[in-house]
Amino acid sequence: MAFKVLRRLREANIDWSGPKAIALSSAVVTGLVLGVRWLGLIQPIELMAFNRMIQTRQDHGPDPRLLIVAITEEDHKRYGYPLSDQVMADAFRKLQTHKPIAIGLDIFRDFPQEPGQAQLAEQLKAPNIIAITKIGGSKYDPTIPPPPSISPDQVGFNDVVTDPDGLVRRNLLFADTPTTTLQSFAFQLALLYLAEKNITPINEAEGSAAIRWGKAVFKPLERDSGAYQQNDAGGYQILLNYRTRGQIATRVSLSQLLQGRVSSSLIRDKIVLIGSIAPTSKDFFSTPYSPVIKDDPKMPGVEVHAQMLSQVLDAVLGERSLFWFWSEGLEILWIGSWAFIGGVLAWYLRHPLALGSVFVISLLGVMGSGYGLFLKGGWVPVAAPSVSLLFTGIGIVTYRAQRAQRQQQMTMTLLGQNTSPEIAAALWNSRDRLMGDGKLPGQKLVATMLFTDIKDFSTISEQMQPEDLLAWLNEYLSVMTREVQAHLGIVNKFTGDGLIAVFGVPVPRMNSEEIAADAQRAVACALAMGEHLKTLNQDWEKRNLPFIQIRVGIFTGPIVAGSLGGKERLEYGIIGDSVNTASRLESFEKERHTGLCRILIARETLVHVQEQFQVEPWGPLSLKGKNQLVEVYRVLDYAPGQDRINSQASATQGNILSQEQTIGEAS
Repeated sequence: MAFKVLRRLREANIDWSGPKAIALSSAVVTGLVLGVRWLGLIQPIELMAFNRMIQTRQDHGPDPRLLIVAITEEDHKRYGYPLSDQVMADAFRKLQTHKPIAIGLDIFRDFPQEPGQAQLAEQLKAPNIIAITKIGGSKYDPTIPPPPSISPDQVGFNDVVTDPDGLVRRNLLFADTPTTTLQSFAFQLALLYLAEKNITPINEAEGSAAIRWGKAVFKPLERDSGAYQQNDAGGYQILLNYRTRGQIATRVSLSQLLQGRVSSSLIRDKIVLIGSIAPTSKDFFSTPYSPVIKDDPKMPGVEVHAQMLSQVLDAVLGERSLFWFWSEGLEILWIGSWAFIGGVLAWYLRHPLALGSVFVISLLGVMGSGYGLFLKGGWVPVAAPSVSLLFTGIGIVTYRAQRAQRQQQMTMTLLGQNTSPEIAAALWNSRDRLMGDGKLPGQKLVATMLFTDIKDFSTISEQMQPEDLLAWLNEYLSVMTREVQAHLGIVNKFTGDGLIAVFGVPVPRMNSEEIAADAQRAVACALAMGEHLKTLNQDWEKRNLPFIQIRVGIFTGPIVAGSLGGKERLEYGIIGDSVNTASRLESFEKERHTGLCRILIARETLVHVQEQFQVEPWGPLSLKGKNQLVEVYRVLDYAPGQDRINSQASATQGNILSQEQTIGEAS
């Protein structure tokens, strides 16, 4: 019956199987992660991961095509603040003598700064100069027009787009105004430089936003490009691919330029950017490098524009690729795959240390894969798949623990109605193999067997109605069963008018002391049965029920315990010569019966009881089916001066130990 219960649990669709649980949990977690990701809640973590990858990858060093003329605090002290138009005109004149390809002025000159307005206006007529304007658009960020004397074709905006955490990770190339579309400061300078090499941008295809320019195809960022989910994709943006964490180009001061202390080789055929690095200008931005830079973590605006310019040049000339991104479908597959991996690991790895170690390795695999793709120019999510991996694993572990708890409670409840708690615990502890193979493998043990039988039961049964016989027999067997359990024995089977009990299963005995304790409890149990039988007979006499005597056979020796039968009928069986010997002791010379309870043991049991009981030697006897003689002894009572085994205290302690062991093994 116990095995039928377990087989029904296995066949019933009460809990999902492993693959179904993994598939369902990974799908649910993937959906939740995608929802949280869509809300932008994972984006800050992804951006921090982006920072870390930027910080640890190869540094390409300064761009040799660029020169920065930096306006310092010392320059302002020397030439005044703001710088006059004359100073700026002199700077342009000095630069032009060395034939740069382009000059970019990253300083607002929207109104004259006399003296020198006419001289500056004359210099700004040079076709290789790009000035700046500011699009702005709010009272806190007002629009600033370009110098009035410069051609509109030589103007680029210097607005910088920042992410919600204040860092610059995007390169804005075009922006729309109410009247026109403007190009960025960096883009305008790149146009001038690349035009010298006859490299001009063209539309990739009609109606497409992609731009082919040299060896690169520029595609604008979308709201969900890469790990972005709530990106403000206004205008035409690309992900900024920083060249270096240090100075992007050789830097000279305005004073050095005006005093003629700058080598011509630093200017000729270069792009020169003029901008302020003075703290009072407040033209500084945080970058992905800022979190790990202690001194001066912010980058001057002129260098940020130089980084943007360098990125465009490298991409067009094929020196460094632009960032690329997976489609939304591939990203969902990527996140879902790691969720599935987390579920598989959590389901099949049961040891906490192994599970934890493999999960750490898997997380490193997620980040390592993302970093490897990043080095190839791809930005793919790493936080979202890591979260899905972890949460699917946690979900599976939680589900598995709850499932095991439910199974244990249900199985122990059902099995407890059909077999002893100890056998139920043994079946539960072997549930994986039992539910998988349908059988409990044999286990070799040393145990003490106890057989009981009622003398002349056939005669008694003839004199009673079947229903009365069954009620009377159940009353007797319930008392005997309680006594077996009170002495930590297990009732393995009822044999009509008797029972088979075992002391020493299902937990293997590890030493002779434990084996001896089982033998002593078995003999003490038999004596207690005799005492209870006396009380039962007295009660039955008053109720006109039969007066009975019983026989008990006890033997200690090796047995094999496990499942017996086939798929349709299984039971927890105990076999071996020791079982047969105990049975033969019980049935030996039935007519040689004195007293209410005749208890026969063999020498194999006597050696373990250690003179704790009075015995009567019956000598070497030939038992039915045994080729060798067996030394038989009749147990009379406890030996003088020996304390009775406290069955109740032993039972209480044994039940506690059994519960603790069952809980420990199940967990």
